Parts: sequence; C-alpha cells; structure tokens
Amino acid sequence: MAELLRSLQDFQLVARFQRRCGLFPAPEDDPREKGEGHVEGAARAPGDGHPSAATSKGSRELANGLRRGAVPQACIQKYIVKNYFYYYLFRFSAALGQEVFYITFLPFTQWNIDPYLSRRLVIIWVLVMYIGQVAKDVLKWPRPSSPPVVILEKRMIAEYGMPSTHAMAATAISFTFLISTTERYEYPFVWGLMVAVVFSTLVCLSRLYTGMHTALDVVGGVLITALLIALTYPAWTLIDHLDSASPLFPVCVIVVPFFLCYNYPVSDYYSPTRADTTTILAAGAGATIGFWINHFFQLESKPMETFPALQNIPSLTFEMLVLGLTKFTVGIVLVLLVRQLVKNLSLQVLYSWFRVVIRNKEARRRLEIEVPYKFVTYTSVGICATTFVPMLHKFLGLL
Repeated sequence: MAELLRSLQDFQLVARFQRRCGLFPAPEDDPREKGEGHVEGAARAPGDGHPSAATSKGSRELANGLRRGAVPQACIQKYIVKNYFYYYLFRFSAALGQEVFYITFLPFTQWNIDPYLSRRLVIIWVLVMYIGQVAKDVLKWPRPSSPPVVILEKRMIAEYGMPSTHAMAATAISFTFLISTTERYEYPFVWGLMVAVVFSTLVCLSRLYTGMHTALDVVGGVLITALLIALTYPAWTLIDHLDSASPLFPVCVIVVPFFLCYNYPVSDYYSPTRADTTTILAAGAGATIGFWINHFFQLESKPMETFPALQNIPSLTFEMLVLGLTKFTVGIVLVLLVRQLVKNLSLQVLYSWFRVVIRNKEARRRLEIEVPYKFVTYTSVGICATTFVPMLHKFLGLL
C-alpha cells in the first residue's frame, strides 16, 4: 500500500501523462528552435503568452515567498503542445472546476431546471469545497514541481495540493445532480451515470494535464467526496426544508460562514485559498438566505414533500431553448452587475475605514479587507441569483 501511495504521488507520473497527451517542456537552450513535425512548431503559440506573465515582478515576489520545494522557480518554463485536441479538451475541463462554471451552471439550474436541485447542489458544493480547502492548508502537501512537470495555471501555484478541490467539486456536483434527479424525473439511469462519470473524469484528468496535482491528490479528492456524500445523504432531506427554518436562520447562515472565513487556517505565505474559500462560503450563504426569503415571502412554490419519479424530462423545443437562454442572459447580467457594484462599494468602505490607498492592490490581501469584501460581495451575488433574478423573470413575463 505504501508503495502504491508513493507511486501515485510521484511527479514523474504526472509528467508522463502530459507527454502522452502531447504536452512537452520547451528546450531550455533555444525555445524558438523548430521541433519535429509541423504540429509541434505550430503549437508553440499557446505557451508563448504564459512566461511573460509568470516572469513579471509580482510573480517573482510570489515565488520567492514560497517555502522551498513548494513551487520551484523553474515552473515558469515555456512549453510545446503537440496535440491540440487534448490541450483544449483539458483546458476546457479545468474551467469546469473554476468560478466561471459555478457562476453559470448553478444559477442556470436555479432558473431553468429545478430550484430543488439547485438548493441541494449549492449546499453539498459548499460543504465539500470548504473541507477540501481547509485540508489543503492543514496537510500542506506540495504541488508537482517543474521540471519535470509542465505547469499551466500560474494562479494556483501558491496553493497546496492535497486534495484536489477541482476533483472534489466535479464529483460532488455530478453525482449530487445524478442522485437528486433520479428522485424527481424518469430517465435512463445508465445515461445519467455515464454523464456524471465522464464529467468528473475529465475534470480529474485535467488536473494532471495542467500539472496542478499528483494522481494521489486527485484520487484523494474523489474518495473524500464519495465519503462525504455517503455520510450526508441521509440528511439531504433536511436541506429540502432549510427554507422553512425560523426567522433566526439567516443570522446563523451569515455568522457561522463569516466566522469560518475569518478564522481560516493561517498559511506560511499568501495564497488565494482563503479568498476562494470566502467566495464559496459567501455564495452558499447568500443562496441559502435567498431560498429562505423565497419561502418566507412566498415568492415561489414549495418543492414536493415526497420524491417519487414525477415526470419524464420534457423534450427540448426551440421555444424552450430561446426562453432558457433569455432567462439565463437576463439573470447573469444582473448577477454580474450586482457583483461589480457591491465589490466596488465594499472595497471603498473598507479602504476608507482602514485608511488604505485605493490603488494599493496588495491591501486586498489583508485579512480585515479581503474576507469582508469577498463575503459581502458573494453573499449579495447568492441572494441576487436566488431571489431578485426570479423576481425580474416574473416581472418580464419569462416564468
């Protein structure tokens, strides 16, 4: 068992996977030298833009602040792509575990599919991500080093590796969605299982391809998520009744996540982990408050109390597609506007309170500024997505 764990944690295993998929480090002596075959020479462009960003002053300061062995300086190496299919497939798959996916898929589920599913997805996603983020800063296992691994995501190099929260989120969302939909809709379970497996597998493999995790990080993330789903599944029915909690419920939803964010484990150096965790907990808190508001003020109908298979999934028509895209466009525009407005206002208030120069970007990393502004911003986003967007949809006659 120990030998298996060591092999899964081997950086060379990640490097071999990258080479099999056509991702190679550029020659150090002459990165401009022509390689073998036309594909290699034509594929240099995707990697050319990364070194300039990584070698900037800010990136050098970040690298120098890391403890030895965590992120080697050589991670700024250029790379050569010999297989564009795998490159774009895994880059796209990696995006499925980032904010751009969460801020689109979860609201889309709320607005166009089923608020019942959205509620479960948000709660399980927040729980899984918080545990994964904290585990990283408690275990403090390093990410793969470069060389031999080619690292494609420079923002994440300041974080620790174990477990892979991309793998955790993908597994949690796909299988929570699968389990919850089988309780409400009639459709071939095998097809749903295949989609869940393919989705989570692509995201997991993308963490190896981008050089951000070892195989052990990914496997660990999947197993932790499977354990959490198994342990929490008996309590999932409680999630369906959170919106009918007492009037004091929103206070707890705000206080507890903010306390967890403000008392996040202290790292040896700055990393975006605390900021990302605050974003996740705040968005979950805002969405949960939005669900409570909808129930308390009777803004939407209450989900079914029992969970038999209700109906077949309706066929997708052109009218449904247009309506869904319209609702999504209207909703996402409002969400982005709210996010930008609240972000600017909260930063201005905090900068004024702590007497910080507005142009000082580094000040955003201070605990007393980063946590409050992130928390207020994304709590507002969660409330907007679950309450104000449906109200706007109703006002515009889109429901």
